[in-house]
Amino acid sequence: MKFLSCNEVLKNSTLQEKKDEAYFMALLKTVQSTPGLYFSYQTDITLNFQRRRKLMEGWMAKPIWKQADPRFVWNRNLLDELIEYKLDGFIIPLLQGSFQAAQLKLKDSPATLTIFSRRCTRRLGTRMWRRGANLEGDVANFIETEQLVECEGFRSSLLQIRGSIPLLWEQIVDLSYKPQLKVIDHEQMSNVVERHFFDLFQRYGEIIAVDLTDKHGDEGQLSMAFSAEAQNLPNVRYVSFDFHHVCGNSNFENLKLLYEQISEQFEKQGYLLIDGKGSVLEEQKGIVRSNCIDCLDRTNVTQSYLAQKSLDEQLQRIGVLDSSECISMFAEDYQKFRALWAEQGDEISLEYAGTYALKGDLVRYGKQTFGGILKDGMSALSRYYLNNFHDGIRQDAMDLISGRYTVRRDSSPFQTESFSVSIWNLSEKF
Repeated sequence: MKFLSCNEVLKNSTLQEKKDEAYFMALLKTVQSTPGLYFSYQTDITLNFQRRRKLMEGWMAKPIWKQADPRFVWNRNLLDELIEYKLDGFIIPLLQGSFQAAQLKLKDSPATLTIFSRRCTRRLGTRMWRRGANLEGDVANFIETEQLVECEGFRSSLLQIRGSIPLLWEQIVDLSYKPQLKVIDHEQMSNVVERHFFDLFQRYGEIIAVDLTDKHGDEGQLSMAFSAEAQNLPNVRYVSFDFHHVCGNSNFENLKLLYEQISEQFEKQGYLLIDGKGSVLEEQKGIVRSNCIDCLDRTNVTQSYLAQKSLDEQLQRIGVLDSSECISMFAEDYQKFRALWAEQGDEISLEYAGTYALKGDLVRYGKQTFGGILKDGMSALSRYYLNNFHDGIRQDAMDLISGRYTVRRDSSPFQTESFSVSIWNLSEKF
């Protein structure tokens, strides 16, 4: 990606306008290093498989940008003028997220396993600088993750979602290692939570909201506030699971305690399954929404665990595995499965936090290794540095490219001495 300056008017601009232009270009250069951007010339990759199956006849004949789910079009603001002039051939939606694929052997039944994560742009931002929800119910770091399997002519899909706790809350960067979490006292709080979950229900069906935060300290207070709001919602089952207390740093298998709580409803939600003739044998009827504080590390470990449980069921359903077998019995294939989820976690963590995911060893190996402990320590220190000294600029760059801040010739945001990074973000907090 490269941004080119082509404004000839700049030759006659004032000194301040030239300084502003130089800084805006510096922000765009920051955008050039944005990780995890994907596009396709032939297929709309913003739509999950199940939703694509339900589209009205003729939908796929539309230009790709018209097919797209606007939540996941990263460059929507940049396309406005192309759309206005109907230049469909030049309009390519970009998606930010992750794409991982591997070939499995599965005894004598070759299969393709794909993990596709789609990051929502409605509350786009960086860790610490974008937390919680806005007044419309959009949350930070909202990601739809789809696990796709193609085997023996069958195709199956499991959807999971993650997203910041849908309350009005913040964590203001103040040079401390773990800034204090603060729930905002706002009269619209209940409406925000309702809007968020109503939107999810319309899209995905009934929801299991799995809250993986600690039950003490700041996290505990935030979790209690979330629980209190979620208990009043229809079509939502709130489940609290203190990941750090139950699993610690290495007891990955203790997630079975969570699974025991939700297994009946999770299995009823099901997955999409289509046979070789194109007939729909199963549909996914609901979804698990997982969160921790960042919705990165604990969340990714938990999602990979649930994805494994569903994969076993899918492979048994199509007859590749018998009822006593599971993917973990096949060492090579199981390692590929784990690697895909670990790499997916790393990619979306780089997008939000600027570092690789923590607890990646739990996903990749099922246990913590000494090398993983060192890697997590380095990533934690890097997050501290980036949050305090770099992510504010990265946030400004995202707000600029996504149109949340509009450049105006008649006013400069940099003229006052009190200007600081992200000054224009104040109106975007909620």
